[in-house]
Amino acid sequence: MAASSDPWIKEYNEAVKIADDINGMISERISLPASGPETQRHSSAIRRKITILWTRLDGLQSLMSRPTGKPLTEKEMNRRKDMVANLRSKVSQMASTFNMSNFANRDSLLGPETKTDAMSRTIGLDNSGLVGLQRQIMKGKLF
Repeated sequence: MAASSDPWIKEYNEAVKIADDINGMISERISLPASGPETQRHSSAIRRKITILWTRLDGLQSLMSRPTGKPLTEKEMNRRKDMVANLRSKVSQMASTFNMSNFANRDSLLGPETKTDAMSRTIGLDNSGLVGLQRQIMKGKLF
């Protein structure tokens, strides 16, 4: 098992805390009126936290692709991938609760590895190279 000083473990624990907060906020939402400013503020806060959590999960994915410190065993890498996949699944369910379909369907549309693959292709490109890469991706010629 990885050391508790591992940045990935710390980031994962923070993501789990955010997910727990979101679940608590969803439970609180039941006690609010069906509509009104308070309900809208509460729903907006939930959506904001879901967005933050997606960003954290992307960060976890990125940290897995470039581990720091001691190299990870294949078993540990697979365990971490499963942990992120499970948390992504929970976040997708929470996002779909709030009609955040752009996040809920993100992995099914793009695949979870697409972002890191696209990011690795940008290394060493100047501005015009990045624009060209974006155009190729949008035309569907790279993925």
